[in-house]
Amino acid sequence: MPPVEDGAFAVWLARQAGDLLLALRDELGFDDPAGLRAAGDKRSHDLLMTELSRWRPADAVLSEEGVDDPVRLTANRLWIIDPLDGTREFGEPGRADWAVHVALWRRTGEHEGVLAAGAVGLPAQQRVLGSEPAAPYPPLSPSVAAGGPIRIATSRTRPPSFLAAVAEQVGAELVPMGSAGAKIAAVVTGEVDAYLHGGGQYEWDSAAPVAVAAAAGLHTSRIDGSPLVYNQSDASLPDLLVCRRDLATDLLSAVSQHS
Repeated sequence: MPPVEDGAFAVWLARQAGDLLLALRDELGFDDPAGLRAAGDKRSHDLLMTELSRWRPADAVLSEEGVDDPVRLTANRLWIIDPLDGTREFGEPGRADWAVHVALWRRTGEHEGVLAAGAVGLPAQQRVLGSEPAAPYPPLSPSVAAGGPIRIATSRTRPPSFLAAVAEQVGAELVPMGSAGAKIAAVVTGEVDAYLHGGGQYEWDSAAPVAVAAAAGLHTSRIDGSPLVYNQSDASLPDLLVCRRDLATDLLSAVSQHS
């Protein structure tokens, strides 16, 4: 039986999907990376949809791997899931920077809602980060703790064009990583100090890690400083900033000058 409480249930779901994905890597190996990635996306999606249908049958679901049902726009509760975030990294042997995202959005008004719970599974790192209970405020990254530059996690394959200029202005070191979930998790755990992304994401890419980061006391916003809003008719949510609160003003200012 899974936990009844939504936050613990999100963690349970992320762990179930993560265990399946690790077993799939062992089963299929890495000789056919495309086949492994496709199987990972499908099997994790199928597991999460099965468990949500069984244990939360009245709730709507928005999944990267599913069909977007417009009924979600009038739902009071919506699970936003990415069954395998960082599919590229999942298909590469030795990489641990991929994740499973499970978030719950709950309506608070006619046109408003909040992320009520979230979990980011990092199966190859043997951990799941959840929004409840809230984590303590993230520590300084090792670099900053030693008097070095702030560390900004960035995409391995498509960093924002303005990021180099932002990093130079604030004296930051860029740290390439895989999935958005892995990057935001690194901010939550204090391995890096910020994650800045400038385009090409959707609600499922950020909902769960943003829920976890917000619960940990981090700043979360669009790169213009506006709130991250979920369960919109257009699921595109292309940019975001997640960072320690003491860095937010300087980073937003630098982005406004260079983006």
